Amino acid sequence: MSEDIEVRRRRAAWRAGHRGTKELDLLVGRYAEARLSAMTEADLDRFERFLAITDPEIQSWLLVPSADAEGEFADVVAEIRRFHGLA
Repeated sequence: MSEDIEVRRRRAAWRAGHRGTKELDLLVGRYAEARLSAMTEADLDRFERFLAITDPEIQSWLLVPSADAEGEFADVVAEIRRFHGLA
């Protein structure tokens, strides 16, 4: 495993836990802490793109059951929701 992917994982963990709202810090940050070490490079690429989405959009996807995540991130949102027992 390259140093580069470890650096990216640490950076993603920090970004996930410092979203700007307490709710997202907890939801996305705890998920990242538990799952980042097992993510493949492709999974990490997608998670990094997910982290670039605005907080209101992510918060809506995670906390409003009727809100649908966009195609690329639907599985990430579903996994985070299941991780926290929100599904």
